[in-house]
Amino acid sequence: MSDLSGALERLTARLDDLERRVGALEHRPASDGLPAAPHLAAAQPTSSSALPLSQAGAFPVLGKAMLGIAGAYLLRALMESSLAPKPLVAALAIIYALLWLAVAAHTSTEAWFARAAYACASSLIFAPMLWELTLRFKVLAASAAAVAVAAFVGVAVACTWKRPRPPVLWAANVTAIALAVALAVASHRMEPFLAALLFIALVIEWGRKWASERGVRVLAATAADLMVWALIYIYSSPQTARADYPILGRAALLAPGIGLFFIFAGSAVFGVALRSQRITIWETIQTTVAFLLAAAGILRFGSPAGAHLLGILCVLLSAAGYTAVFALFRRLPDRRNETVFAAWSAALLLAGLFLSLPSLWLAPCLCAAALAATAAGARWGSVALELHGVTYLVSAAAASGLLRYDLRALTGTMPGAPTFGVSLVSLFALLCYAAGPSRPQEPRKQQALHVTCAAIATFAIMALLVQGLVALLALGARPEAHHLAFLRTLTLCLAALALAFAGPRLRRLELTRVAYTLLVLVVVKLIAEDLRHGRLEYVAGSIFLFALTLIAAPRVARSSHRA
Repeated sequence: MSDLSGALERLTARLDDLERRVGALEHRPASDGLPAAPHLAAAQPTSSSALPLSQAGAFPVLGKAMLGIAGAYLLRALMESSLAPKPLVAALAIIYALLWLAVAAHTSTEAWFARAAYACASSLIFAPMLWELTLRFKVLAASAAAVAVAAFVGVAVACTWKRPRPPVLWAANVTAIALAVALAVASHRMEPFLAALLFIALVIEWGRKWASERGVRVLAATAADLMVWALIYIYSSPQTARADYPILGRAALLAPGIGLFFIFAGSAVFGVALRSQRITIWETIQTTVAFLLAAAGILRFGSPAGAHLLGILCVLLSAAGYTAVFALFRRLPDRRNETVFAAWSAALLLAGLFLSLPSLWLAPCLCAAALAATAAGARWGSVALELHGVTYLVSAAAASGLLRYDLRALTGTMPGAPTFGVSLVSLFALLCYAAGPSRPQEPRKQQALHVTCAAIATFAIMALLVQGLVALLALGARPEAHHLAFLRTLTLCLAALALAFAGPRLRRLELTRVAYTLLVLVVVKLIAEDLRHGRLEYVAGSIFLFALTLIAAPRVARSSHRA
């Protein structure tokens, strides 16, 4: 018992000591070195975006999406039964899919997973249901299905107009575009679904709020391009090859291509001219493709005067493009808009002149355009305009027969007397070369343009000179093949010496380059013509002339340079 009482006393003493220590700890201030209590913010739960999807509410979201799909199956079962009219069930089904798309668009900004899940659920409800309503149950006509496809994108655009929702926009557009293409192929009714694609392209292209979503614009435009091309290809084939397709009128065949061009050309012009934006590479390519498709449709399905009207339209568009270049873009530091619109204007002018003018007036108009563009390029120092001038000049030479005339006069059978077009283009080649003065230290591109223009003028003069020499020879003797070979060698050598002399004196470096190019052509000509068709004395004369020219041309060039 004495031992038990001692143990109780010791236990009581230890409990008293423990109570004193606990009391001392409770009344000690926080500055005595004890660790402070953790901050409240650290004890708060992390945000849902930092949690795994299973803890952030992904499973409930997926569950709700599956409930939506279950509702779609219920509507499908109701469609197969006779409990309700099928048109009514079809309308309810389409409204049901659109409601899920609206729910996806109006989900809070932080819940990106929920937006994507609901948008995908809406697409999975809408696409199979519209396919069966159109092709299996035959409840919806092709035009009604196309309206539903356009409405699907329209609801997505309307719901995301003020608040960007990329998942909703992507899901709606991918579903609608793929469904429109698939239904057009399966039903062989292209015009309503092509109209739906044009509507989608119009909404996306003109909705500049989605400028960051360029992938959507590219997808919509590419699908519309392919459908327009397919329409032109299918309806260009014989009637027996497209017996399953309905017969379309001329307006229905022309409208898609023209509408496609106005959508993208109007968007590009509006952004560049009114909003002072820099035209993108995509807009340049797409507008060009749209114009080519529209032109192909007009040429294939238009009236007999369609080509003439298209040519006039091209000339008017070219005039508008050049006006925009000089009035709006020429003074801007960024030259892309000027370059693109100038290139479009040149191509449109060439196409318009070839389509709308008869051959008698084609070469004079091209010559006038070449002289105007070359003079304007020299006046304002624009390499692009000088390039246009050379392009018009080459086109005029091809249209008038000057290139063919030069080739026959210098290498083949002698042609007859030069036509009016050949003489006119030769004269304008000299005028264009004189209108574009050569400057020291100019860029290589500009040097190449001057060399091209000088070469056209030089070969035209040489062809006329050979023609004149042959005519003089015909007064006293009958020209033979060896006579022609010798006269051509003489003409080439004289032209090389004249250009080597005039180049340094006129400060035209390109003339010297053309002179040495002619010497190379003389070598080719000696091998290909003189040694094959010439007599020995005439071959010796040609080689002698070439040797003298090789010796004299560098000396003449150096002396002219010193002078």
